[in-house]
Amino acid sequence: MVSGKSISIGNTTLLNSEIEVGIRQRAWVEVDLEAIAENIRQLKRLLSPQTKLMAVVKADAYGHGAVSVAKTVGQAGAEWLAVATLPEGIELREAGIKQPILLLGAIHTAEEVQAIAHWQLQPTLCTPQQALLFSETLNQLEQSLAVQIKIDTGMSRLGTPWQQGLEFFKLVQRLPNLELAGIYSHFATADSPDPTVMRQQHYRYENVINEIRDHWQSDSDLKFPLLHIANSAATLADQNLHYDMVRIGLSLYGLYPATHLASVVTLKPAMQIKARVTQVKTIEAGTGVSYGYQFIAKKQTKIAVIGIGYADGIPRNLSNKIKVLIRGQWVNQIGTITMDQIMLDVSEIPNLQVGEVVTLLGQDGEYAISADDWANTIGTISWEILCGFKHRLPRVNIMNK
Repeated sequence: MVSGKSISIGNTTLLNSEIEVGIRQRAWVEVDLEAIAENIRQLKRLLSPQTKLMAVVKADAYGHGAVSVAKTVGQAGAEWLAVATLPEGIELREAGIKQPILLLGAIHTAEEVQAIAHWQLQPTLCTPQQALLFSETLNQLEQSLAVQIKIDTGMSRLGTPWQQGLEFFKLVQRLPNLELAGIYSHFATADSPDPTVMRQQHYRYENVINEIRDHWQSDSDLKFPLLHIANSAATLADQNLHYDMVRIGLSLYGLYPATHLASVVTLKPAMQIKARVTQVKTIEAGTGVSYGYQFIAKKQTKIAVIGIGYADGIPRNLSNKIKVLIRGQWVNQIGTITMDQIMLDVSEIPNLQVGEVVTLLGQDGEYAISADDWANTIGTISWEILCGFKHRLPRVNIMNK
């Protein structure tokens, strides 16, 4: 039970007792919305009053639940939202979210343009072909739309090459039905202690912006578009990169994009992964555990079966490499992680009962396990760990009263 807190599933707030044997019977994701709100407030303190904060809520808010997170960050002071796909943007609009939403992914069909116009999302234009498609489709709709252009300064992903940035801007500016609202780029190495590449990208972005600004002053009385290039790492690394807006992803959820940036601001992880014990048994020395017998007991061992597996988002290559927490004590995971279940060595936990809670990520007593711990163990990144938890794990929002 969670003392002093209420729990919500979607838009419904429940008492702990109402869901104890229901939604949390097997395994679940707990999301601390107050931690997310506080992370926003801490990050806003790094910004000047003129700099806006865009909260990146793509990939279901990095697995935290896009709608509830979007509502939370809006109340906490985030002026903009960003998503990767059109359905993600529509989901937020259908939930009644009114904030400006930037669509980060590329769009290539007239049907998508029509939907973007209907739902009043701001698309990213990366090529002249996209710009023409938007202009022609919007002309047929007799409608104008705010758009943003992306400049590739060295990520080599989406965006017009920076050398062609001015020409692309001129094209978008003269096409009918397009209202240029933003010009942005994205860093490839902002999380590196070596700023060389980041500085090169910044230099290229500045060159493009200066060329556009010169043209803008002589050709337009409209307000200059929003400028933004900083992700979480760049926001923490250098205030000169903040411009008109910063795009906060990982840090919003309480994790640092690099260890050397952890001293800049105090963040709190918002996600915990929990599951229940489904069976307890004792095996004898020499007994194998799980597929392939990657673990064989060296002595009589008490094991617990836990109702969560790689189909829920625990990477299978963490097998025999992680510890979890039960009653605030460290416990080894043993044997191959299976689709729906894992096994633990609980020999040191007295009188363990079916139904007891296991913390896989998060805090239990004095100890904590983070997504960084898992990521470092298998040579990946915390972003991938967070986004990997599947939707058969219900999201339980924990909110301080």
